[in-house]
Amino acid sequence: MSTSFAYLTRMQSPLGRLEITSDGQGVTSLSIERSGHLPLEEHPERSTPVLDLTERQLTEYFAGDRKQFDLPVNPAGTPFRRAVWEQLARLEFGHLATYGELGLEIGRPGSGRAIGGAVGANPIPIIIGCHRVLGSNGKITGYSGGEGIPTKLWLLSHEGIMLAA
Repeated sequence: MSTSFAYLTRMQSPLGRLEITSDGQGVTSLSIERSGHLPLEEHPERSTPVLDLTERQLTEYFAGDRKQFDLPVNPAGTPFRRAVWEQLARLEFGHLATYGELGLEIGRPGSGRAIGGAVGANPIPIIIGCHRVLGSNGKITGYSGGEGIPTKLWLLSHEGIMLAA
């Protein structure tokens, strides 16, 4: 993760600490604690209204009171990755898609591996629901946030989706 950001806040969650960055206009990244560490923990917090709003909406999500986020996001990425992330953002709470379905939705059928790379590179997990994507066989293929698959299973369960790992 790039260390060029204007604003940074941290919050507690059922998944561990979250670290959220912003450019002042939108959310630019969200990191879930992994093995007790966050990527920018040596940097001081400096909040902004968009981060205050993000923290409120995440608190509501974890409490079960929010099913969709209404936040400006500014993820940095290639046009292809941004297209995948925009499609991910359309996946509703409690709904799933496969990598292949995402490829069809953005007009790139047969791009499963590239789609998987873009999903895994999503800089704003939870808010942009990359945990809602499964392999073509309906199985969990991985998760880059927090502690990996256990984090993904927690998020899916939180949204009422029960799967065999």
